[in-house]
Amino acid sequence: MRYTGPKHKLARREGTNILGKTSQSLERRLNVIPGSHSKRRARKLSEFGLQLREKQKLKRTYGLSEKQFKKYAIVAQKAKENTIDILVQNLETRLDNIVYRLGFGKSRPQARQMVAHRHVFVNGKKVNIPSYKVSAGDKITLSPKFQTEVVQENVEAVVPPEFLEKTDFEGKLLRLPTREDVSNPVDYQLVIEFYSR
Repeated sequence: MRYTGPKHKLARREGTNILGKTSQSLERRLNVIPGSHSKRRARKLSEFGLQLREKQKLKRTYGLSEKQFKKYAIVAQKAKENTIDILVQNLETRLDNIVYRLGFGKSRPQARQMVAHRHVFVNGKKVNIPSYKVSAGDKITLSPKFQTEVVQENVEAVVPPEFLEKTDFEGKLLRLPTREDVSNPVDYQLVIEFYSR
C-alpha cells in the first residue's frame, strides 16, 4: 500500500530532502529523526541496514509501494544491460515522473494526481495511468484546462534534465536516461544488493 501520511516525516527519517521541493522548516529538522526517542545517538547500521535505508530512500523519493518498487528492481536485475541504468529508466520513464520533471506538477504526488484525473496526453491520447512507461520520442502535453498562468510559472521555473525537451506545455522524451542524468542522493548499488539477497 502506498504511503499517504506526512511527507516531511519520511524525509526526516531518511535524513535527506526526498520531496523534490525546498522547505525551510524541513531543512531545519532534517538531522532530527522523527519520534519521541529522536535525541538518542543513532546506532551504527549493519550492511543490511544500509541497504534497507537506501532502498527506502529511493522508493519514497518516487512515492511507490513496495510491490511496485520491487518489480522495477527485479526487472533491472534480469536485464542484460547495466542494472543501475535499467532501474533508473524504469523509475524515470513513469508518466507521473515525466510530468513532474517537466514542471507540469510541483511535486510527484501532484503530477500523479494530474495523470490520474486525465489531464495529461501522450502522443495526443489521454492517459490516466501514473505508471505508464513513456518511450523515447513520445510527446507529453497538458490538457487546455491546466494550461494556466500558475502552471506556466512553475513550468518556466523548472529546468528539465538533458533527456527531456520542453516547450511551454509540451514535453518530449529525447532518449532513455542513465544514472548520470539523475541527481538522486542514493547509492543505487546498495539498492540492487538489497534485492540480490
